[in-house]
Amino acid sequence: MTPSKWVRIWNERLPDVPLTLLAVTPAEAFGALRDGAADAGLVRLPVDGDDLSAIPLYTETTVVVVPKDHVFAEVEEIWASDLADELVLHPLDDTLGWEQPPGRAANERPETTADAIELVAAGVGLLALPQSLARLHHRKDLTYRTLNDVPQSRVALSWPAADEAPDLVEEFIGIVRGRTVNSTRGRRAEAQKGQKQPRKDQKPAKSGGAKQGGPKQGGTKGGARTAGKGAATRKGGSAGGAGRGKAAKPRRGRG
Repeated sequence: MTPSKWVRIWNERLPDVPLTLLAVTPAEAFGALRDGAADAGLVRLPVDGDDLSAIPLYTETTVVVVPKDHVFAEVEEIWASDLADELVLHPLDDTLGWEQPPGRAANERPETTADAIELVAAGVGLLALPQSLARLHHRKDLTYRTLNDVPQSRVALSWPAADEAPDLVEEFIGIVRGRTVNSTRGRRAEAQKGQKQPRKDQKPAKSGGAKQGGPKQGGTKGGARTAGKGAATRKGGSAGGAGRGKAAKPRRGRG
């Protein structure tokens, strides 16, 4: 995945709270959230278990990886039925959850997607997978084309389930969901919730009196809580090329 846009917005809004990213495999992502290695994570749905919360972000295009001299390289997209006579590899770490993979099955399944890519480069079959994984395993002698009529992978942001997400995790959720800094659901608005607003007909205070102290804007309430053993950004499914999971760990800076 390529969460660079979200990291940039985080650094603009919370420059004193470092956000650390950790690349993990799809199989490792949920474990990183559960054991506290990450506070939140970009994962592939479905999320197994009731101990993790998740919000879907987008559905990823499925592609087929082929040698550059393959006939499929001459077209923009193909359909599952076009693979009927092709040997299609189905690695053990597949993320698409096929009921019935297209094409002819190999005698043995490759251990990993990386192994399957090597076989495609050697001319031993083709490989269907999410587009980000095709980008991750890019080779000069291979290319990929959009594959229609097949399952697609859904990407989500996930974190450990709780009645209320920790402040910094909630901040990251807001950034990923596109909330503005003044969003009514942001922490700044939450900090102001319940505070009395002056009536329109209220007269201004006379000079010389005690200063009316107002709430500071833009900061976290008493300092943002660390996500603790939360999920997705300390160390830790796939955006922008790398089909590996990403997790981020906000750390409280000094000052």
